[in-house]
Amino acid sequence: MCGIVGYVGSREAAPILLNGLNRLEYRGYDSAGVVVQNGVGLITRKVVGRVSGLESLLSEEPACGTSGIGHTRWATHGAPTQVNAHPHTDCTGRLALVHNGIIENADVLRTHLENKGHVFRTETDTEVIVHLIEDTKADTLEERVAAALGLVVGAYAIAVMSADEPGRIVVARRGSPVLIGVGEAEYFIGSDPSAVVDYTRQVVYLDDGDIAVLTADGMHVVDHDARVQVRSVDRIDWSIEAIERGNHAHFMHKEIHEQPESARNTMRGRLGEDGNVRLDGLKLTPEQCRRFRRVLILGCGTSWHAGLIGRQVIERLTGLPVQVEYASEYRYQHQLDASDTLAVAISQSGETADTLEAMRAARAAGAHVVGIVNVVGSTIARDADGGIYLHVGPEVGVASTKAFTSQIIALLMLGVYLGRHRDLAEEEAAALLCELDTLPSLIRRTLRLEPQVEAIAASFAEAPNALYLGRGVNFPVALEGALKLKEISYIHAEGLPAAEMKHGPIALIDENMPVVFVAPSDEVYEKVVSNIQEVKARGGRILVIGTEGNGDLRAIVDHQLNVPRTSPMLSPLLTVIPLQLLAYHIAVLRGCDVDRPRNLAKSVTVE
Repeated sequence: MCGIVGYVGSREAAPILLNGLNRLEYRGYDSAGVVVQNGVGLITRKVVGRVSGLESLLSEEPACGTSGIGHTRWATHGAPTQVNAHPHTDCTGRLALVHNGIIENADVLRTHLENKGHVFRTETDTEVIVHLIEDTKADTLEERVAAALGLVVGAYAIAVMSADEPGRIVVARRGSPVLIGVGEAEYFIGSDPSAVVDYTRQVVYLDDGDIAVLTADGMHVVDHDARVQVRSVDRIDWSIEAIERGNHAHFMHKEIHEQPESARNTMRGRLGEDGNVRLDGLKLTPEQCRRFRRVLILGCGTSWHAGLIGRQVIERLTGLPVQVEYASEYRYQHQLDASDTLAVAISQSGETADTLEAMRAARAAGAHVVGIVNVVGSTIARDADGGIYLHVGPEVGVASTKAFTSQIIALLMLGVYLGRHRDLAEEEAAALLCELDTLPSLIRRTLRLEPQVEAIAASFAEAPNALYLGRGVNFPVALEGALKLKEISYIHAEGLPAAEMKHGPIALIDENMPVVFVAPSDEVYEKVVSNIQEVKARGGRILVIGTEGNGDLRAIVDHQLNVPRTSPMLSPLLTVIPLQLLAYHIAVLRGCDVDRPRNLAKSVTVE
C-alpha cells in the first residue's frame, strides 16, 4: 500500500522523484523519503508525514545526482517514524532499497542475519531485504537481489541501488505492483502510471518473478534463473489532466462529478440495439455461458458492495445463483469444486492483494475467472481469463466513487451478456439497455441536488453515529453510504437492511441519531415507509433518498431528496450519489482530509 518511484537518466533525479511521490501520495502518507546516487555514494533524505515535508527538506539539504529511488509509506511493520521511513540501507550504507508489500518470514530472517553480525536500525520488515542483499555473495547487484529474494516469503515490489554500481537500479516484484516508464535514454519507476505520466506514456508492466535492470543505456528483464524475459511496451491512454483537481477543492468532489462521463465511458461501444452487449474482453463463448451453474463474486470494501448489487441483478437476468464473498475470507475457506462456476473478481486498481489471491483460489478450485478492473495492465487484468475494463480514468480520491457506479454498470452488462446466452428475452434486455443508456443524463440531474445535500450536511456533521437503511437492491447502497461516511468523516455509521432495524439496532435510535433511508420507487417502498414511521416514533432524525413523483414524506421526515425515476435495478446508480455528496460535505465541515483519510490508502496491496 506504499508508493515507490525511481529514475535513471541524465536529468537531476530528486525533482522527478518528488513529483512522482506527490502523484502517489494517495497510496500512503505516513512518511516519505528518497535516496540519490551522486556517483560516489548515496544521499538519503526522509521525513515523517507528507511529501511536502520532504520537499522542504530537500530545498534546505539538496540531494544531487542523476539516479535515485523514493517512497511514500503506509505503515504496516513499525510506527510511522523517521527511522522507519524508507529508503532503508544496509550496514555499510552502500546499498539502499524501497519496498511495497509484506515479508512474512521477516522475523526468522532478521534473527538469522543478527546472528551473523548484521545491525538493524528499524522495526520494519523491509530492512531484512537490504541486509539479505548485503549478505549475498555474487558478481552483480541483480544477481545478489535474485539470490536474496529466493529466501523471502511474502509480497514485494522493490527498487534497489548500490553505491558500487552507479547509474543502475534493480527492480523486482512478486504480488505487489510496479511498472517501468520508458523514455529517451532514461527510465522511470512507479507503483502505478500516475507516477510516470508527466514524463512518458510508454510503460512496461512487470510480471510476478520479474527482475528488471535499468541504466540510462537501456533495460532488460530476467527471472530468478537469469533467463531473459520479453515484456511488451504498453501506452497509457489517459492524460495528465485526469490526475489534476481542476477547479474542484478535492479529487473526491471532482470524481463524484465525473460520474456522468465515467458511466458513459464504461458503456461506450458495448450496448447493442438488439438487446445484446458487446463484451469481447470476457472471452466467453455462448457454450461456456450456458454451461455455468453459478456465479461467484469476489471483492473487498466498495467492490464487495457493488458485488452485492450485482448478485441481485445477475440472478434476475440469468436465473443463476450468485454467491458474493469477501475476498479476504474466501481465500482461506475450504474450497469446493467450482468447475461449473464463473468467478468475478472486482477491484478498481486490479492490484488488491486479497482479491487477487481469492481469484487464484477460485481458479485452483476449477472456476473460470474474469476480472472487473479499472487499471489497464494491472495484475488481475493480466491473470484473469478475461474481463471488463471500466475505463473511468484514474481515481485518485481514496474513497471510491466513480469506480463504484461503473462497477455496477459492468455487472449489469455482464448479467445481460450471460442472460442473452441463456433465457433472457430480447425485449426485456433491450428495454433495460435503453434505460441504461439514459443513465448519464439522470446522474447529471441527480448531481443538481448538491446544494440541498450541503445544507443537510450541516445538521448532521456533529453527530457521533448514524444509521443507513435500505432494502432489496438498495440495501448495499446503505452499506456504501455508511462506509463513505466512516472513511472520510470518521463518524461511526452502520448500514443495515431496513427491516432488520427492529431486531436490535432500534435500541440506538433517539433524537441525536441521524437515520438515512434509501427508499426509491420499487416493490418494497411501502415496507420501507413503515420502517420510517418506526424511527419517527422514536425521535430519530430522518433523511430519505426517494424517487421523483413517489410521494411527499416531509410530514414524517426531516429531509427528503428525490432522484430521477428509473428501473428499480438501475436505482442504486442514482441513490448512491446523494450519499457520496453527503459524506463529502460532512467531512469538509469537520475539517477532515477528504482525499487522504487517516489510516487508509487507495490500493490495498498487502494482506
